[in-house]
Amino acid sequence: MNPNLKRLLGLVLVIMIIVGCTTTPFRTYAALPSKLRLFEGQQKQLSLGVPVMASAKVDHPDILQVNGVKSASLDVMPNRPISLSSQRAGQAELKLKLFNRIPLKTLKVNVVPDLKVIPGGQTIGVKVKSDGILVVGHHLVKNGENEKISPGETAGIQLGDLIVKMNGQKIQDVSQVADVVKKAGESNRLLDLTVKRGKQQINAKLKPAYDVEDKLWRLGLYIRDSAAGVGTLTFYAPDQGVYGALGHVITDMDTQTPIVVGKGEILQSNVTSISKSQNGEPGEKRANFVKESRVLGNVERNTPFGIFGKMTANPDHSLFTKPISIGFNEEVKPGPAEILTVVNGQQVERFKIEIVHVTRQSSPATKGMVIRVTDPRLLEKTGGIVQGMSGSPIIQDDKLIGAVTHVFVNNPSSGYGCFIEWMLQDAGIVLSEAEWNEQGKVHSMRVNLSSFVEMKRNVENGVVF
Repeated sequence: MNPNLKRLLGLVLVIMIIVGCTTTPFRTYAALPSKLRLFEGQQKQLSLGVPVMASAKVDHPDILQVNGVKSASLDVMPNRPISLSSQRAGQAELKLKLFNRIPLKTLKVNVVPDLKVIPGGQTIGVKVKSDGILVVGHHLVKNGENEKISPGETAGIQLGDLIVKMNGQKIQDVSQVADVVKKAGESNRLLDLTVKRGKQQINAKLKPAYDVEDKLWRLGLYIRDSAAGVGTLTFYAPDQGVYGALGHVITDMDTQTPIVVGKGEILQSNVTSISKSQNGEPGEKRANFVKESRVLGNVERNTPFGIFGKMTANPDHSLFTKPISIGFNEEVKPGPAEILTVVNGQQVERFKIEIVHVTRQSSPATKGMVIRVTDPRLLEKTGGIVQGMSGSPIIQDDKLIGAVTHVFVNNPSSGYGCFIEWMLQDAGIVLSEAEWNEQGKVHSMRVNLSSFVEMKRNVENGVVF
């Protein structure tokens, strides 16, 4: 064949492929997922976008029905969407073919138990005690006329370390430390310390020093055992009796290390005023705790997606009396949405936002979406997103899809949000995809309690030892 003709035919073929890839049927087909998740009783439409006859076959019609037909196979009309209807929890496989012969697409469908939760939006007070004594600094002890030492630093204790035991005794309160240190100092014995450093557990020996000025035995450390502040409730799951809030981890203000929670509680909180956000300077909600005798729930865990624990009733001032559906992260799309939050007192209000960008995530990760406040009332009141607003629920198409997490410092009208799915996994009420794939069916619930808020911590002053 003539080389020029071969090149011409190749060029024509390339042009045909490029043109074909830009057609609506091809783009529609390319957009079809290979995996799909549905709740029990949920319906979803898929558009094949092919102008010819196709067929659909499902291996478990008792789990998944196509176009309302209970049979395993049926014909699909050209350019007509197909309707999927989930029947019960389980896994099904949907095979699509052209002319009932040519394989087109295989779609794996996970049908999960129906789940609905009550969106929050209430401002809450948070009090947590760490699971040990947190080291937030080193302190020099005047051990003689011209001698200053830090026994803790000499022993290799670092900022962010969590002292969990002293001489085998579990330590959870600063008030326990003084007596243990005094006894070791007076008996001229070393203290055996058990320390958590990240995921490691180490042992250290420390010799207390006598402070000649204060007449006390010291560790040469600044330590803290608690933190308090305000944030926003994201959801309450009445069937499971659990809640999620904040959307991000609580860290110690001095060491920037996550607080390992020993115990904690959330309380009602009242917004007294708002410092507006400005470019380069995020604002904040100013709030105080109210009705401290009434505990809304406990705090069991502090994770990258917020705080989680038990709650027995939907808190006051909720805009919802009944649970609503949640949206998986693949259902979230750019476009209008709304957030629920408090800007005055305890009243939860709706405010309009725009979801600017969505990051597709197959595993838990923060910063799932970029959001922008568009509601004139909220912009006028707060300047956009402020500290204390993290955890505010994000609702789109009448589904709870996520929570506010962070503000852009140089553009406070915008910020990040996380997907509600990851918060629900950490709350132990949604199975991860790995668990589905491992067992092929729902067999257990994760009990990992792991939220959206730049939390304002009114941390207690460090105590010197």
